[in-house]
This record gives sequence, structure tokens and C-alpha cells, in this order.
Amino acid sequence: MDIDIRGPRFGAAVSTVVLAAVLVTGSGALLAWQALCFAAGAAFGVRRSPYGWLFRTAVRPRLGPPTELESPGPPRFAQGVGLAFALVGLAGYFWGPSWLALVATGCALAAAFLNAVFGYCLGCEMYLLLRRATAVRS
Repeated sequence: MDIDIRGPRFGAAVSTVVLAAVLVTGSGALLAWQALCFAAGAAFGVRRSPYGWLFRTAVRPRLGPPTELESPGPPRFAQGVGLAFALVGLAGYFWGPSWLALVATGCALAAAFLNAVFGYCLGCEMYLLLRRATAVRS
């Protein structure tokens, strides 16, 4: 079932704020929360992630019907990519080096920002490139 394209962008906007707060505060616990959100989105789909639930219950009812839908596969893959960066960031925050935490969190922040502001999902683009690469091999 296709998803409302505004949902993942809303989730990216919330992730942008959370990840920026992680960089400002240096809070590994806040990054752990974001990692859990990414994990839920990767495992269960963006509709069932905490930010997807928030969009579905609090934001979407106040909007008109969606004008554009998308396949849930690419955003779900993107959540997995975000999770990978968040886990690397957590390793940096809890075990060092601290620059690793900052770089990994910054990369996740940059990707979330691009999606939230410009609608350009780096993880989704990676998904499509991988799909094309595997289709060529087959």
C-alpha cells in the first residue's frame, strides 16, 4: 500500500530537530531515541514509526487529501540507513572517539534536512541505485 509522501517528510523534519539537538547538547540518550525511531521505521515501515504515528494522528487529519503517494520501500530503506548512522554515532558517544559521534550524527542530520526541506531523500536514492544495480546483474 502506497504512503502519503508528506509523512516521511514530516518524520524527516522531526528527525532534523532531534539530531540538531543531539549535536548541540551532546546527548547520547537523545540519539538513542532517534535510533529507536529509525529502527521502528526500518523494521515496521515509516507509517508505524513514532513520527509516522504522530503524522497520522495529529497532522494528517488537519491536511487535505494527499496529492502524491509513494512506495513505502525506499523510505523504509532510508530509515535503515539513518539507523546505521545513528548506531555509529552512539558508539562514538558511549565508547569514543567523540569525533565519530559528531560526524555520524552530522551525516544523519544532513540527510534528514535534505528530505525535510527539499524533499530529496538520500536513502531513497540509494535504494533506487541498488535496485537498478541488482536488476542489471540479473
